Amino acid sequence: MLTLSDFDYTLPDELIAQAPLPERSASRLLVLGERAPTDAHIRDLPQWLNPGDLLVFNDTRVMHARLYGRKDSGGQVEVLVERLTGEREALAQVRASKTPRPGSRLTLEDAFEVEVLGREGEFFMLRSLSDAPLLDLLERHGRLPLPPYIDRAAVEADENRYQTVFARETGSVAAPTAGLHFDEALLAAVEARGVRTARVTLHVGAGTFQPVRVENLAEHHMHSERFQLSADTAQAIADTRAAGGRVIAIGTTSLRCLESAAAACGDGPLTACSGDTRLFITPGYAFRVIDGLLTNFHLPKSTLLMLVSALAGRRRMFDAYAHAIAQRYRFFSYGDAMFIPARMKDDDEV
Repeated sequence: MLTLSDFDYTLPDELIAQAPLPERSASRLLVLGERAPTDAHIRDLPQWLNPGDLLVFNDTRVMHARLYGRKDSGGQVEVLVERLTGEREALAQVRASKTPRPGSRLTLEDAFEVEVLGREGEFFMLRSLSDAPLLDLLERHGRLPLPPYIDRAAVEADENRYQTVFARETGSVAAPTAGLHFDEALLAAVEARGVRTARVTLHVGAGTFQPVRVENLAEHHMHSERFQLSADTAQAIADTRAAGGRVIAIGTTSLRCLESAAAACGDGPLTACSGDTRLFITPGYAFRVIDGLLTNFHLPKSTLLMLVSALAGRRRMFDAYAHAIAQRYRFFSYGDAMFIPARMKDDDEV
């Protein structure tokens, strides 16, 4: 039985990256192998790729999803929009000294009002009372929602660095952080290597930062996230497979999108599709689409650590994390990266 405790480790606080490096492609890269990992740099990634491989990026763009304001009773509130459900509606986390009641109003950033329609689990249903589209109001008045382990407010530099250079579809509350390492020079080097690229969209929800609250992982209910796979990307994957190349996901969000699309297609070929996914990947999962993964380092006891352990093996993953800690790699969203070049044979899976 897989348990939460099987995915715990101790990380020194000083290794949690609080800001990006001056250059996107300046990060370090830990390359996994069947034996010891190799220390490299993200600029070295092309040498670990083969002509004919396909890199799949998540082109989601982070919304200005965090807002501060007050209730109509005068109490302060903090709102984190989880997802837009219509032109003027959204699901959001709301922090306040007293839970806002249905029918009450919140004034956000002294700029616009929303009405609380009710509650859906941990999220509140909000409706904007402005005539302007809610996304426009968020982009104009909201703030970039940095992850909770970055203990500072977003600054102007984050407006650029907490978005990938290929971000296009606005809808996430967190960046697909493996993609943050890519700049135009690295993308050009990948292309010069004879490696193709493709895009998917998965809008990262705030649930990605929520802790797993059960010890028995079979009892965990994964948060829902929206994804979309285009016909062009499905065809690029089919062509790569036919030519003997690898499909490499850039980030766990790209991986979850591809594997979710495969699940939606059942036993048939991978085709264009979209929807919501609650896919929870743990050791023992049979990957259907991806062969390799570029990813950042993940939080202890997180579903993402479980996912990468499913691809590389739990013992191998924890040995790699121990190496990264000893070598003072930088962790989490603004941190360094790890490359898992292939699906690896299970080791001691718990």
